[in-house]
Amino acid sequence: MSRSFLTKIITSIKPDHHSTLHGEASRHAKRAYKPKFSVSQTVLAITLVFLFLPLVVLVIYSFNGSTSMLWTGFSLRWYERLLTERGLWTALRNSLVIALSSAATATVIGTIGAIGVAWYKFKTRSYVQTISFLPMILPEIIIGVSLAIFFAGVQIKLGLLTIYIAHTTFNIPFVFLMVMARLEEFDFSIIEAAADLGANERQTLVKVTLPICMPGIISGLLTAITLSLEDFVITFFVSGPGSSTLPVFIYSAITRKGGITPLISALSVVMILGTVILCIMLRKFLKYIAAK
Repeated sequence: MSRSFLTKIITSIKPDHHSTLHGEASRHAKRAYKPKFSVSQTVLAITLVFLFLPLVVLVIYSFNGSTSMLWTGFSLRWYERLLTERGLWTALRNSLVIALSSAATATVIGTIGAIGVAWYKFKTRSYVQTISFLPMILPEIIIGVSLAIFFAGVQIKLGLLTIYIAHTTFNIPFVFLMVMARLEEFDFSIIEAAADLGANERQTLVKVTLPICMPGIISGLLTAITLSLEDFVITFFVSGPGSSTLPVFIYSAITRKGGITPLISALSVVMILGTVILCIMLRKFLKYIAAK
């Protein structure tokens, strides 16, 4: 058999072989990229729509020119009115003062309590831990009613002071829990090493224990500020005339005017934007701290 005849046979077979491989590859590719129904992705999409659709509606109607739910045209009148709403700015000031002061106090007390429970061993240690978690377990309405009865019994006039005491009370367990979680990973041999090097108890606390617990302390402080700013139930029972915080002011505006007005919608949009900006700033700050 001549060489030219064999060459023609091989040449005629190769295209068919390559076309067969190409066809198999294309079929496998189509099978691999074939769209499939996913229950988890569908549930995720429904959940996202359920969570964010009300926010989208809120943002849209904050630009409505009318007080009703009927769209009458684009307007910025409600955002302009926010700047002149005196009661709103008073309530915002009260919220910030109460949140910062109560969170700072709760952070100090909760941190000292957590270090004391973790550092020292005493008979009622387990009972102290259990009792400290009660404000986290009890419903807020029970805490609010009990505090209102307590303030009436000791004849303390309801106002900013009673709100400060109430917010400090229910914020302490959250700080205590976060600092305790940090202390569970604490290597107490460091304290022994500090004592061997001549450090007394106060120096060990300030220069060793507190710096190691600082992530838990900062987390507890931020959590306490957040809980204080958004609390309504407890604040509603312990607030007096002229001491309304922002959540109480929003509730009063809704009940007084018979529903959510575009002014409240505009205020909600501003609060959402402020929260997003604050979260972005804190995220960048934490990344900067972690990188150092």
